[in-house]
Order: sequence, then C-alpha cells, then structure tokens
Amino acid sequence: MASKGRPYRTVVVEGFEVLIGRASEDNDYLTFRVAEPNDLWLHVGGGTPGSHVVVRNPERVEVPQSVVETAAAAAAWYSKARGAPKVEVHVCRAGNVSKPRGAPAGLVEISKFKRVKVKPAAPAGAEDGPA
Repeated sequence: MASKGRPYRTVVVEGFEVLIGRASEDNDYLTFRVAEPNDLWLHVGGGTPGSHVVVRNPERVEVPQSVVETAAAAAAWYSKARGAPKVEVHVCRAGNVSKPRGAPAGLVEISKFKRVKVKPAAPAGAEDGPA
C-alpha cells in the first residue's frame, strides 16, 4: 500500500494499520493530528532521532505482541540506530505523548511507557530508505 505524498508511510500488520512518520514535522502531524489517544505510539529510546510510529487501534483492543514487535522493529529501522543489532524502542498510548512548550518539531515527552528490544527491520510492504 503506497502512501506517496502523505507525511507518513502506511503498512498493515496482522490487520492493524501501522503509520510511520517521514520527517520531524511529519512526526508531529502524525502524533498529534492523526493518532487517536488509544493508538499505540512507538519511538526509539535514548534520544536517538527517528520516525514516530503509530499502530491504529480503533477497536481499543489489546494489540498483539507480534504487532508491537513488528512496529518497534520498523521504528528502529527508520531511525539513526538502524545499524545496531538490538534497539530499545519505547511504546505507549498516543494519549501519553505530549509536546513540551516551545519544543522543536519531532521532540516529545512520553509517560507510562514500556520498553521493547528489537532488531531493526523494514516492515513488509514499506518503501525502503531512512526516515
């Protein structure tokens, strides 16, 4: 499913729509305009630059761990940590993501997050290339 011209890539993982930001401004748009509070939000940890990733969850169900890990691997792939063997990715509800006052595009604060360690991998169906 191509998403050219949109500020994010879209792939489907086990029936869940996974949205992957392209650049800092696109990450802000995806996180604060597109994502719903119950969607999952993912980003590489440790202050490493990378794409914001959102797993749509309109049914408010428990997102399967396999979907979380695939989305986390995509967050790692579309980041500056792509070459690392394992990358820590932070996962939280999109409702737990906030923007500090005056912060530059792409910079956010998160609360109530979990950590997932994954090997960076491009999701099936996504165009290749760094964010």
